[in-house]
Amino acid sequence: MTAQTLRTPQALAEAGLIDPADIAGLDRVAARYAVAVTPAMAELSLEAPEVARQFVPAEAELDRRPGESADPIGDEAHSPVRGVVHRYPDRVLLKANHTCAVYCRFCFRREMVGPEGERPLSARELDVAVAYIAARPEIWEVIVTGGDPFILSPRRLGDLMRRLEAAPHVKIVRFHTRVPAVDPGRVTGALVAALTASSKTVYVALHADHPAELTPAARAACARLADAGVPLLGQTVLLKGVNDDAATLEALFRAMVETRIRPYYLHHADLAPGTGHFRTTIGEGQALMKAMRGRVSGLCQPTYVLDIPGGHGKVPVGPGYLADGEVEDPRGVRHAYPPRS
Repeated sequence: MTAQTLRTPQALAEAGLIDPADIAGLDRVAARYAVAVTPAMAELSLEAPEVARQFVPAEAELDRRPGESADPIGDEAHSPVRGVVHRYPDRVLLKANHTCAVYCRFCFRREMVGPEGERPLSARELDVAVAYIAARPEIWEVIVTGGDPFILSPRRLGDLMRRLEAAPHVKIVRFHTRVPAVDPGRVTGALVAALTASSKTVYVALHADHPAELTPAARAACARLADAGVPLLGQTVLLKGVNDDAATLEALFRAMVETRIRPYYLHHADLAPGTGHFRTTIGEGQALMKAMRGRVSGLCQPTYVLDIPGGHGKVPVGPGYLADGEVEDPRGVRHAYPPRS
């Protein structure tokens, strides 16, 4: 296994993840969108092409399609101060940093993250962001995102939690991360302690898209969080060539539940630039959700959602079962409802 994170096409070629003949073309991709493949994901990518597809760049990323946008879910329109997105009344996003352990090739913030992306919040800007939250008693939940907040040191995570103590109306702090799966060694006792030292209720939402990502090391990292009383949620993006079949999604969601992760959202892929080769249709996603209904425990059923382009919010777009006075059962049989006498 490689000892360092791979950050260039040359390094990917040396690790056997791409053909050396592709280096020149992928250099053009890497010049625009950040590349990082951790040792754990590099090793897994050699075994699972569905994992490689998520992290290894492709020249298709230079193909920008109509409707794609650098800010596909409209964060900027709802950002009152730098680092804060306040789209919904009772919760805000807090973008603590703009770097990640790995860079997903379908990321909806791909124009903003990475070494050449937006700079991290300064101490002063973080003060302003926390002051904005503290001044608004309607904010019940702070969702810490980025970038990936789990690449911050335990000291900085602990400092962030202490700052949020200044907002007693904030009851929930939720962290969105890929780290427990892609770099599980970062989930140390010190990191867990930093999260749990506060009076706030902390949730961790793990992004994982394929069951192979939940390796023994990843499950152990999740167990360190769960054993400390941190509830875990699962977030997945529906991706063509990665998980766009019912058997893969079923295996992923079962693996999450076995790891004490409750599948929360299955996201329809956003209209980020250069990501069209990953997107399914909504109809295909609905068919996959319907295929799992009745075959898979309700614990393993996330909500299929679409972030409406332009910043209009997230809505469920799963299949419907009730129409014209009839309801469809999991076997596809329709029944009158209310039952006719």
